[in-house]
Amino acid sequence: MNVLVTGGAGYIGSHAVKSLRLAGHRVVVVDNLSRGFRAAVTGGVPLVVHELGDWEHIRRVLHGNRIDCVMHFAAKAYVGESVDDPLTYYRNNTAHALELLYAMRLTGVQRFVFSSTCATYGEPSPEHIPINEQCPQQPINPYGWSKFFVERILLDHCRATPDFSCAILRYFNVAGADREGEIGEAHDPETHLIPIILEAALGLRPHVEIFGTDYPTPDGTCIRDYIHVEDLIDAHLLCMNALAPGRSFVYNLGIGKGHSVREIIDSAQRVTGKKIKVVQGPRRPGDPPCLFADPARIQHELGWSAKVADIDAIIDSAWQWLSRHPRRCTEQHPVD
Repeated sequence: MNVLVTGGAGYIGSHAVKSLRLAGHRVVVVDNLSRGFRAAVTGGVPLVVHELGDWEHIRRVLHGNRIDCVMHFAAKAYVGESVDDPLTYYRNNTAHALELLYAMRLTGVQRFVFSSTCATYGEPSPEHIPINEQCPQQPINPYGWSKFFVERILLDHCRATPDFSCAILRYFNVAGADREGEIGEAHDPETHLIPIILEAALGLRPHVEIFGTDYPTPDGTCIRDYIHVEDLIDAHLLCMNALAPGRSFVYNLGIGKGHSVREIIDSAQRVTGKKIKVVQGPRRPGDPPCLFADPARIQHELGWSAKVADIDAIIDSAWQWLSRHPRRCTEQHPVD
């Protein structure tokens, strides 16, 4: 299959490109060079440096490469930034996705796999934990809304277009690196807990701050669901292969259990063998005490389940990559 991967120079997108190639698919990447890294696009995969909002150019890319399916990862994903600059998020995440779908319609590309987020659920009440796909979607920030709107567009388009099919995949916390240690997680600035902790272990930052230690959880810190990036991408390929005219999927992707912030720090100390300095800070607005997935639907319908559920193994894969790439390619010109 010929697959267009948007955001294929980013963390998750680059892992998708690698897995697709290993599975025998031909891949083309479109990226605007804003938040990923050129070095992540390897193996001679064509990289088209362009904005998704230019539907005419994207139409030519789709047509010229005889694309069969689009995997759409390109998005801005900083919650705080979305609150400060909502228009950029709605333009980049929602409007550009709409232009991409328009280009697909003009070229007859009918398969779409969408990178969505558990942020569309907002702050679920305790009775909805673990979170299944029927949990009410009530985003609490522009980032969550920007993804929610794309979900609605996709489902409406699928209902109105008999040949169109889509998979909406709501991620929880993605972590880790590929087994070969070739690609890993690199953001600038870094906001994800596991790489922040590992940067502290490497001495790249002085400490790790825990935001809130008085939550109603066993150790007082927030609990989240961490899924290994390769398990996440396996689900994407399963969904892509299962797509058929008029068929749509909505799945939560997580391991089905949570780990607290303190548990993640303890695991990182075991994995790295290093003592990590921790400071306690106040709660951040909008941080729910506990979020983890119920992945039963995709397990039942497609037979997917996470192969790497041990948190030490997830963190170790991230450590193996980051300890060999301590500058995380940030000296290079970033690409999205």
